Amino acid sequence: MDTAIAISPLLITSAAAVVLMLVIAIKRSHALTCILALLGLAAAFASVLLASSAPPREVNSFLILDLYSYLYIAILLIAAAFVFLFSYDYLNRRQEHREEFYLLVLLATTGAMVLAASRSFASLFLGLELLSVALYALIAYLRSETTCIEAGIKYLVLAASSSAVLLFGLALIYSESGSMELSQFAAMVHQGGQGSSIVLLTGLVLALAGIGFKLAVVPFHLWTPDVYEGAPLPVTAFIATVSKGGMFALVLRWLYATGTGLSGALGTVLVVMAIASMLAGNLLALRQNNVKRILAYSSIAHMGYLLVALLAGGALGAAAATYYVAAYFATILGAFGAMTALSGERWEAASIESYRGLFWERPFVAAAFTTMLLSLAGIPLTAGFLGKFYILTAGVSQSRWLLLFTLVLSSTIGLFYYLRIIAAMYAAPAEHVRIEDSRAESIPLTATVALAALTGLVLLLGVYPAAVWGLIVEATHTLGG
Repeated sequence: MDTAIAISPLLITSAAAVVLMLVIAIKRSHALTCILALLGLAAAFASVLLASSAPPREVNSFLILDLYSYLYIAILLIAAAFVFLFSYDYLNRRQEHREEFYLLVLLATTGAMVLAASRSFASLFLGLELLSVALYALIAYLRSETTCIEAGIKYLVLAASSSAVLLFGLALIYSESGSMELSQFAAMVHQGGQGSSIVLLTGLVLALAGIGFKLAVVPFHLWTPDVYEGAPLPVTAFIATVSKGGMFALVLRWLYATGTGLSGALGTVLVVMAIASMLAGNLLALRQNNVKRILAYSSIAHMGYLLVALLAGGALGAAAATYYVAAYFATILGAFGAMTALSGERWEAASIESYRGLFWERPFVAAAFTTMLLSLAGIPLTAGFLGKFYILTAGVSQSRWLLLFTLVLSSTIGLFYYLRIIAAMYAAPAEHVRIEDSRAESIPLTATVALAALTGLVLLLGVYPAAVWGLIVEATHTLGG
């Protein structure tokens, strides 16, 4: 019974997907499907609150369910719920089968939750494939849009290749170590590969390459702008949050180091990847005119910021990284949510010119989007500012000066393209620019409520982080111990 309670969030989310499948087979109803999906997530979240009060429990050799796992599972469930809220009206405007969308998102969320609780190679790969296979269909969900099909094919080819690379790397590690425990991988990482055979080192490199693709860090980032641009907006929000969040939770558990953090040859490689991600992401975003591509390159930079906290290690590193994940989730969901609310039946609010004069027509959406962009830029009184502050504090505590200098420099560069979008929203609309039909429509109630909640959350995390920070510190306190 204790084990059943411990894994209840995974069981409930999986059961919700099965129920949706049966309901869709009996009667198609978009509203009913959305409500059932949200109820499934709510029930799973309630079970997290119940299960998290119990002592940590290991389920066979596959999963470890402790406060850290439950914290990330809760974050993933909340993010998926907001994706549903923004998706409902977005799908209502399009002539597609809508119900299967919620089924695929539930399955992908379950895969991300498995990743967050994984403790072996087997559960890692099963969770990753459950997540990835659902994403293949979600990215190409709008079958009438050629850009969606193109993005889906690109992601299919690259994600399948990266999964093969990851699996081969894990197989090499297993052949040498004789164990499928992630602790074997972590031990190699902390030793920097010293004293390891060439087979073990090759496996380590291949495994990190597969993980780097999923997180979209340099040099495994090339798929990100094309997939972000081509995928439907709610799917893009899902990729930016739940998809990456599950993998990062796993990586943080794997590579978390007490004391001075990661060092040795592997630490040097990760430092180079972090610096390259921060600089490349922000520099490549400068010349983009498509907001989805801007946020795609921005996400590469933000993954670099997270690597700074990961490399810092120490008692503060894991907590800083987790707080930044929560802040980034709330912010990027709000940004893509605002874009989704403004999109029309055959048109997405993607170009910067689409936002020219938005404040004078939709002041609430413009204010919410402005808050999200300022948070991404790390401006005070927003969640993004405190997230970067905690990362800087973690880096200073471990004297990671090169990483910190790059973080500050790249964040300054990032201000330019965020301010470009904000300036367009508050400028007077140009007479020659056609106002899209969706701008004349009222913003859906579900999107309005979700945007208001996310805006409030971003500001709350920016001015009163104590409650969330305390929970995060408690959850990450025993990590790696």
